[in-house]
Amino acid sequence: MSRFRGPARQRGAIGLMAAVTLGLALLLMLLVVDTGRLYMEQRKLQRVVDTAALEAVSRGGTCLPGLTAASYAGQSATRNGFTVDASNTLATTCGTLLTAATGLRTFTVDATQAAAIKVVASRSVTTSFASGVQALVSGSSVSLTTQLNASAVAALPIPPLAQLTIRSTLLDVNLLNGSTSSLGLGTINLSAASWNGLLAANINLLNFMDQLAVDLHVTAGDYTQLLGADATVGQLLQAAATVARLNGATADVLAGFNGLISAVVSPTKVHLGDILNLQTGTTSAGLNASLNALQLVQAFLELGNSKSAVAGTIPVNVLGLGLGATAKIKVIEPAQFSVVGNPALAKVAPLGANQIYVRTAQVRVLVTLDLSLVTNLIGVVTNTLSVVTGLLGLNLYVLPNPNLDISLEAGGGSSYVTDYTCLSDTNKSLTATTTTTVAELRVGRVNSDWASSTAPMSVTPLTLLDIRYAGVPFSGGGAELKIDSPALQTSASTTFINPPKVGLDPSNPPYTLTASNAIAGMSQAVNGVQLIVHTPTFSPSPLLAVVFGTLNTLVSGVLTLLTTTLNSILSPLLDNLLNTVLKTLGIEVGKIQVGANLSCGQPGKAYLVI
Repeated sequence: MSRFRGPARQRGAIGLMAAVTLGLALLLMLLVVDTGRLYMEQRKLQRVVDTAALEAVSRGGTCLPGLTAASYAGQSATRNGFTVDASNTLATTCGTLLTAATGLRTFTVDATQAAAIKVVASRSVTTSFASGVQALVSGSSVSLTTQLNASAVAALPIPPLAQLTIRSTLLDVNLLNGSTSSLGLGTINLSAASWNGLLAANINLLNFMDQLAVDLHVTAGDYTQLLGADATVGQLLQAAATVARLNGATADVLAGFNGLISAVVSPTKVHLGDILNLQTGTTSAGLNASLNALQLVQAFLELGNSKSAVAGTIPVNVLGLGLGATAKIKVIEPAQFSVVGNPALAKVAPLGANQIYVRTAQVRVLVTLDLSLVTNLIGVVTNTLSVVTGLLGLNLYVLPNPNLDISLEAGGGSSYVTDYTCLSDTNKSLTATTTTTVAELRVGRVNSDWASSTAPMSVTPLTLLDIRYAGVPFSGGGAELKIDSPALQTSASTTFINPPKVGLDPSNPPYTLTASNAIAGMSQAVNGVQLIVHTPTFSPSPLLAVVFGTLNTLVSGVLTLLTTTLNSILSPLLDNLLNTVLKTLGIEVGKIQVGANLSCGQPGKAYLVI
């Protein structure tokens, strides 16, 4: 046995080991080269989709009719040596990005949106050696080609987004009970807990619009179509209630919504776009905003009233009148409860096409007084003047049309973005100009279409006293009453420092603008009523000159009596209109609150997000 252990007997071992090592090295080199080939092919394919997605986004591609996104992606792929054929595919889809709280981004397909574009490509290449060996060992068939896949999602930088919300201040939410019956909608009687629950609750705008799209059978994500879709106030409230329930709203909030839905049964069609303004091109990210539930409810009810053909009637006992009267109310311009847009565009032209502008409701009240019931006044005037006018051969008319109209246009207010800064999310500001309107008062004879939301208001004088000769009005003197007091406005600019991001509750406390001397300013228009006095053009004979002089003296006394009486009627009436009626509708005249949100976004060029 020892003869096999000598060096001479092991001379071929090293050669065998070398052959095995060389074979193993060749095998490993084959694997490395083959795997590297697949890796490089995958890299090339990934570069194709990355470039295609970036180009499709940068050139403003969309997936709407025209398919420009797919065209741009295909052109880019061709330039990079990728030819679409039976074995090489390229698919392009549009959609939106959703960033979770963990920071993880997910792509959601939505053909109506182009906030992000996804490109997916596949290519067939020769199967690798390792795959072939594995298939042989496992006993499966060997495919000569392998499918490589790559995908990329690109998005444009997120622009800065600003949001303004506006509301009339409300002293007591419980005052809203019953007020909607005056708006022609139905009687509502919610508990104070329900009103306060709505006041404290918030509704996500994006969730609300998505739910409303489902209810109205509108294409999901087509917010432009949704804003113009026909809906009833009940449907708007139902969508808001559904979102509140899904988000875990309290029982008081749900009871409030249910009570409103049961009472509001008007079939009148309205458009959400009348109270919600979205800047052109606003993406779903800009709709992820938080809105106050009560503010939403008030806007819906006001919108329904503005579209109603019949204005609501206010009980005259609310006005504290002791004579015949009718009182009607109409919302002529509903509140625009929220607006979202790019402040950089709004800054260029604050009141232009890209404005970020909100307004409160403009309410018009018409009170008609039957002055014929003031019999003492008419009797005194007639008895005082009739004898003298008879001697002079003149015709005497005292209140020929006894209906006196008092129109009050109140509750208006607006706010719009004028400037912003966005150094960072912790160093930013938003500047807005805010205006609050007290009221515009008109007294006399108001045009019959006073409730129109488009026709301008007009007022003509009411004849109080008309002394005629030969049928010519006011030829013997007389007086008329007309008041056309312009709206009293207060404007101010304010800068919100570090307002919350869009999607969070607006700035708290909100900015409050109060008009100075609101009630006193309007009351001043009534106190000391100045009548339109007509000078006589009638010339009596010399024999009747003394009688005519007596008439002029008597007329002066009568006009003083008329002025004093009208002051005593109109002054307390205006106070009741301003202090009682409008506040009952949730409007505190001359005082509004504005909230702001600002997200700075992400500047730069298009980038890959997934």
